[in-house]
Amino acid sequence: MKIKYDSEADVLIFIIRDSFPVDAIEEDGGVIVSYGEDGQPVSVEFLNASVRNLVNPGELSVTVEAKR
Repeated sequence: MKIKYDSEADVLIFIIRDSFPVDAIEEDGGVIVSYGEDGQPVSVEFLNASVRNLVNPGELSVTVEAKR
């Protein structure tokens, strides 16, 4: 998985797999889920990420925790 932050657009993107998205659904609250041809998620975008306190552009850090 890749994580990107576009500071100009203020969008935090989680790229789940490298596949071209063919469909997308915008959920309530400014979350966009993109899907591949097989119907599986490709990416999740969070709009207005800094306004929603998902990122601090000056101190961008990400913690990934795997639960088993």
